[in-house]
Amino acid sequence: MADQYEIRLPALRIRQGEQFIYTFGVDGKRIHDFTTVSRVHRDDVDLRGYQRPEVLSHIRAIRRYLEADGAMLPNAIVLAFDDRVTFEPIRSKSPVDYVAVGQLVIPVDESLPDEAKPAWLVDGQQRSAAIRDADLAEFPVAAVGFIARGEAEQRSQFILVNNTKPLPKGLIHELLPDTKGQLPTAYARKQLPAQVLARLNFGDRAAGEPFAARIATPTMANGYIKGNSVLKMVENSLYDGALYQYRNPEDGTGDIDQIVLHLNYFWTIVQVTFPDAWELPPTKSRLTHGAGIQAMGYVMDALTDGVPTRKLSRLKLESKVAELREHCAWTSGAWDFGPDQTRRWNGIQNTPNDVRLLTSHLLRAVK
Repeated sequence: MADQYEIRLPALRIRQGEQFIYTFGVDGKRIHDFTTVSRVHRDDVDLRGYQRPEVLSHIRAIRRYLEADGAMLPNAIVLAFDDRVTFEPIRSKSPVDYVAVGQLVIPVDESLPDEAKPAWLVDGQQRSAAIRDADLAEFPVAAVGFIARGEAEQRSQFILVNNTKPLPKGLIHELLPDTKGQLPTAYARKQLPAQVLARLNFGDRAAGEPFAARIATPTMANGYIKGNSVLKMVENSLYDGALYQYRNPEDGTGDIDQIVLHLNYFWTIVQVTFPDAWELPPTKSRLTHGAGIQAMGYVMDALTDGVPTRKLSRLKLESKVAELREHCAWTSGAWDFGPDQTRRWNGIQNTPNDVRLLTSHLLRAVK
C-alpha cells in the first residue's frame, strides 16, 4: 500500500508586496517525491505544462560534477506549490516584520501520478534531474517556493524567472497565450500575436483553414511553417496593418475571433491560388518560408487595410492575388526583381533586406 505522509522543512516566509515566498533547504534526492516537471504539451487544444524538455547532455555534465569531490550548487531551485502546501509559523517575534520563521508542510502521497503532485518545478529542471540520477546518498539544495493560484500563474512565474535566460522562443510563444499576470514589455507585446497563432494552428484543417496544424511549435512537431514567421506576420499587421482595426491600443487586447477570421479569409485565397507551394516545407517553397509569410502578410495589409471582415468579400481578393502568379517563383525558376536583380527561386533568405525586396516586388505586382 502506498505511503501518505508529510515532509516538514524549516523555512523562512518572506513577504514581497502582497505575495509570499518561502526559502528552505531540501534533499535533492527527495524533490521528485512531491514535485513534477510539467513539460509543455497539448490536451486537445488546451495547453498543459510549461517546462522545456530535459537536455540530457547538460544533465550528464551536472551529474559528473556532482559525483566529484567538492561539488556545490549555490543557486536555488524554484518551486510552485498548490494550496495543499502550507506554512506554519513559529511563535517567536522576528526582528523584521517581513520575515517569519516556521515550517513548510508538504504532503506526499506515493499513489498520485506525477501531474497530481503538489509542487511544480519552475526552474532547476536539469539540476534536479542530475541529483536524482547521481550516485549519491543525498545532496541538499537551496530552494525557493511560492504558492500559486492556478497553472496560469505558474506559467507567468516560469517566464519571469527565465526572462534573463535563453529560453527557446517557440516555447515562450506557446506559453504566452495562456499566461496571466505582469510580463516583461517584449513578451507582453507578443501575447496577443501568440494567442492568434495558437488559434490559427489549432483550427479546423478538415474545413480548409490554411494554418491549421501547419505551424511548427513545441506541441505541433509535424508543423512545417515556422511559428516565429507567422508571429512576425501577425505582429506586423496588428501594430501597423490590416489587423490594427481589431486591436485595443490602450490595453493590448484584441478581438481574436475577427482577427482569425480576417487572416483565414486572406490566407485561404493564398492557399487556393498557390496550392502546391502551400503544402511544401520552407526548404522547397519560399511561400511557406519566413520571407514569403512576412511578404504576403504585407500584401494582405495593402489589400485589406481598414476593411472589416464582413466587407472582405467585396474586394475581389481572389483575382488580385491571382495576379501574383506570373511574378512568383515560390518553388522553381527565378525571381525577376528588375535589372541585375535576378535571384534563383530559393535565393531569397529570411533577412530584413530580402523580406523588403520580396515585399516591394509583390506589392508592385498587385498594384
